[in-house]
Amino acid sequence: MDLVEVTHRYYRAVDAGDVQGVLDWFADDCVYHRPGYGPMHGQPAIAAFYGGERVIESGSHQLDQLLVDGASVSVRGVFTGRLKDGSQVQVGFADFIDYDGDGRARQRRSYFDTPTV
Repeated sequence: MDLVEVTHRYYRAVDAGDVQGVLDWFADDCVYHRPGYGPMHGQPAIAAFYGGERVIESGSHQLDQLLVDGASVSVRGVFTGRLKDGSQVQVGFADFIDYDGDGRARQRRSYFDTPTV
């Protein structure tokens, strides 16, 4: 299984607003850790987030680095887009993804490059 392509497919689905494509990428028993939100457990939580809770209205991910180590993938990139309040945003991010044997994300951790200290 080509985890590079599987990972790129996820970001294309997010950028296209394809909620079903995003859900198909996550395993049924997934956990998504994202700053500012409690851990999202399972498909219903992921659907609620991408179907409306997410503060991002639209945008695109530019992937600068993608590393595969067994069933784990690390991604570094920049997201550029518009938030639901109309403001523009450009933020660096890092994602750490663990895939199951079917090539679906069972755990994802996101980090954002924002000044906090």
